[in-house]
Amino acid sequence: MKAVIFDFDGLLLDTETPWYYVFKEAYSTYGLDLPLSLWARNVGTNFDAFHPYQYLEQQVGKSIDLKRLQSELEQNYELRMNNAHLLPGVIEILQQARQRSMMLAVASSSTRDWVHKYLQLFGLLPLFDAVVTSDDVQCVKPEPELYKLAMHQLGVSPNETIAFEDSPNGLKAANAAGIRCIIVPNEVTRELDFPPYERRIESLLEFDFGQLSKINF
Repeated sequence: MKAVIFDFDGLLLDTETPWYYVFKEAYSTYGLDLPLSLWARNVGTNFDAFHPYQYLEQQVGKSIDLKRLQSELEQNYELRMNNAHLLPGVIEILQQARQRSMMLAVASSSTRDWVHKYLQLFGLLPLFDAVVTSDDVQCVKPEPELYKLAMHQLGVSPNETIAFEDSPNGLKAANAAGIRCIIVPNEVTRELDFPPYERRIESLLEFDFGQLSKINF
């Protein structure tokens, strides 16, 4: 095993749960609920599967100042993210991989500016040999393009790579790229229906690269 590819949102940093609650609060001001099952459609991908702004307008049945609403939601989100922290086990798993001379990459359906912003904030950017985002591909997850590009930049093959994902869309992308994937669901994705997977853990703290050869994928 030569390389590890990580998803970003919801795996290294819980950016997904705050977004869900920000939108849920906005929906409630219109007397509406935002079921997690609907929101989950865009977790790990983009708004093509479920567009929360357009859906809100459809449910309200009239035009909404979406530009103003987006600005308000982004402000509320930033307030929530002021207390953001890396998810448990992130530092430890990155250190483990580096100690074993494994290459590291991020493959994210988010934008480059978004991912780099938080990687820099937490001092993680220098640790990664490659960071590929939606700006680098035509199709994001669940398509495999992000993973294929990350492997190309690292110079590794699927059988030399392991992936970590928190969402069904991310798992589908890794599987489609031929990469063995371990899922680490978060608060938003924990109850979602995942396609067949090899191993599920509740936290990155549970994973030990020393046991990698013993895992049956």
